[in-house]
Amino acid sequence: MSLCILAAGKTVTLSVAAFTLSWTQSVERTRWEEDWKITPSGLQVVEARIEGSGAGMEPPEGAVLRDGWWIYAPDVGPQRRVVLAASGATGDGWTLCTAQGCRELGKTAGRPIVLEPCGPDGTGQPR
Repeated sequence: MSLCILAAGKTVTLSVAAFTLSWTQSVERTRWEEDWKITPSGLQVVEARIEGSGAGMEPPEGAVLRDGWWIYAPDVGPQRRVVLAASGATGDGWTLCTAQGCRELGKTAGRPIVLEPCGPDGTGQPR
């Protein structure tokens, strides 16, 4: 499987089966992380972690506190695509990490970034 990243009118293809998406919540400045896998049905979040808690960031029922992180498995089905805002107003963007390394997305204001499984030709799925 591959992941397509559509940003600024360009598509980047990563030959990976999984990735971690992380960001800092803009109000409480709390770190969030999500582990995703790429499946034939779409992008599937398998685990999420919140470093601490705060207003509007209460961990869900069943979350476990481990080493300062609330860890849980989101009850969400596969997503055809994940759309990341790029407001430039938070001071940080999104960090996408794979076994090949990390890249920052959406730090400056611009159009949203779209993550989706790549089609067989290495391009994004039809919309």
